[in-house]
Amino acid sequence: IYYINTHNLERCLPYQLPALSLHEGEPGHHLQGEYALTSTHLPDFFRYAEDSKYYLAPARFAFNTAYGEGWGLYSESLGHEMNVYEDNYYLLGRYGFEIFRAARLVVDTGLHALGWSREQAVKYMVDNTLTHQSELEKEVNRYITWPGQACAYKVGEIKIWELRHKAEEKLGNHFDIKEFHHQVLSCGAVPLTVLEMIVDKYIEEATPKQEI
Repeated sequence: IYYINTHNLERCLPYQLPALSLHEGEPGHHLQGEYALTSTHLPDFFRYAEDSKYYLAPARFAFNTAYGEGWGLYSESLGHEMNVYEDNYYLLGRYGFEIFRAARLVVDTGLHALGWSREQAVKYMVDNTLTHQSELEKEVNRYITWPGQACAYKVGEIKIWELRHKAEEKLGNHFDIKEFHHQVLSCGAVPLTVLEMIVDKYIEEATPKQEI
């Protein structure tokens, strides 16, 4: 179950709900969390990682944003293959989210590498996304105090797609999308370099011996 804050209904954009549901529900974070909980081969600190309490690190294992949120964004993109985005109305929500994540990359870089002010960052987000300014002001405060975290979403998604395309190319007709997803989800919230090693091992093991 995930909940939608309806306090300001006029700022709730219904056309974003399919993409949001894919990200937070199935096959997004809900499935991701269930996979971790049922993966008894993993140590407990991987299975029960607290994604909302980053401040506990290093006393507890911190959530790996690139892996966790990368899967969330990848799940949104799966909506095309799953035929979730039934018309242009829902595609607007999907691509609105895409634009928002791309703008984050620009703003985070501007703030922490190019000397942007808070006002410049807010203006860029207002000019280039569909989100209300009051929400964007809170978002920019987050980027200021948490360098790189928002960028990690897109970095993780790009890596998962890179690994999927690699597996598809290497395995051809032997590629199994369910098995690929199993490999990605069953390892826990690992760094992207470790995830790549896991997928490479899957590719090697799934390749027919005469083709190696």
